[in-house]
Amino acid sequence: MATIQAPVPTQGQKRVPMPPSNYKPKPYTGPSREELIAMRKQFTNPAVFTLYKEPLLIVEGHMQWLFDETGRRYLDFLAGIVTVGCGHCHPKITARMKEQADTLQHATTIYLHPNVALLAKKLASKMPKGLDVTYFVNSGTEANDLAISMARLKTGNNDVIAVRNGYHGNSPNAQGLTSLSTWKFPLSGGGAVHHALNPDPYRSPFSGTPEEIATQSANDIRDLIRYSTPGKVAAFIMEPIQGAGGVTRGANNYLKEAYAIVREHGGLCIADEVQTGFGRTGENYWGFQNYGVTPDFVTMAKSLGNGAPIAAVTTRTDIAQSLTQRIHFNTFGGNPMSTAAALGVLEVIDEENLQANSKAMGARLMTGLEKLKASHKLIGDVRGMGLMLGLEVVSDRATKAPAKGEAGDVLEATKELGLLIGKGGLDGNVLRIKPPMIINSDDVDFALDVFDQAFSAVGKK
Repeated sequence: MATIQAPVPTQGQKRVPMPPSNYKPKPYTGPSREELIAMRKQFTNPAVFTLYKEPLLIVEGHMQWLFDETGRRYLDFLAGIVTVGCGHCHPKITARMKEQADTLQHATTIYLHPNVALLAKKLASKMPKGLDVTYFVNSGTEANDLAISMARLKTGNNDVIAVRNGYHGNSPNAQGLTSLSTWKFPLSGGGAVHHALNPDPYRSPFSGTPEEIATQSANDIRDLIRYSTPGKVAAFIMEPIQGAGGVTRGANNYLKEAYAIVREHGGLCIADEVQTGFGRTGENYWGFQNYGVTPDFVTMAKSLGNGAPIAAVTTRTDIAQSLTQRIHFNTFGGNPMSTAAALGVLEVIDEENLQANSKAMGARLMTGLEKLKASHKLIGDVRGMGLMLGLEVVSDRATKAPAKGEAGDVLEATKELGLLIGKGGLDGNVLRIKPPMIINSDDVDFALDVFDQAFSAVGKK
């Protein structure tokens, strides 16, 4: 692949250097990049893919930094797909895991272990009153599956409402909840799931203010229930800010109105906080709190373990009781290693004020990205909250035609300049900016400069 060259600075214009780091990665002695590509091609399922045209080999991480096999340093603005909230190999979290590894690596929930109870208690302290019992699983997919099962058991209803453009996992049942054709296989699964219109004002079929669009989108749920269900539903599930769908969300009145309609028809409400939780949106610890609502379930994963495989469903005791009518068991749910990591995560978020940092650094990023939008016509929309931001790349602002190719070119260009981001959206034209919550102002300024260079280079092609 030909490297995209960054534009030469004009006279008087200064480039922002990559922030310094005193961390020195260890020399890499493993298989070469070419050997690994060959091994993956021969021995891994062909569905396993890499992000860049020339696959990037990452062998070490330290806080907001990642290193390839040559020792080259990259600023990570994707955080392992919104997972490494506290930074790579955070010393406190790593120490917790090492201590646990030397003590006990596995015990199932048929025995007592302090980590499960301590972590469940800590999560309850972070929730609105009433959301006080937690079941631990291994992934966001499992968490959403379990929440739907409990909702169906509790209500006696079967139908579920999800939202178009949402992503809730890739098991057969979770694929039913997901509403992005790029993630759905032609398989049955999920049961009676119906997808309501997305309240995102940027691409809504409705017109008016964002609040008016939110109300019209919520009313679509009522129509969906009337026309596509027996008139009663089990649950409504939505990400407060959609992740894989491209960092989209409705105005603040949407969830309050949507929850009221669903509850009017016998349903329970699920907040999928797999990406938005743990202070990432800045204003609040949980994404749903930005809308002034209290769900019946909160599902979480990703940042809960800072990379360790752990997820959870928190709900009310009366709802959780429905799961006791049969045996339900998860071998690795609440694993001592993963729960040790999660306990460290919750402490670090509080001790280092990462929610406040997400708010401050997110505001700095948003201001800078809005300025870039004024300078680069490829940027159609800047959106999100805190450190969960997105840039929608379009070829024409009037028609909002998705510019998938140009978005990919910007993604490649930012990598060449030392910045790692992601992309999403149904058309693959939304750049996802979701760094570890530990980043500082120098990191933000460097990232903004890289975006400026990348969009300038791609815009001239």
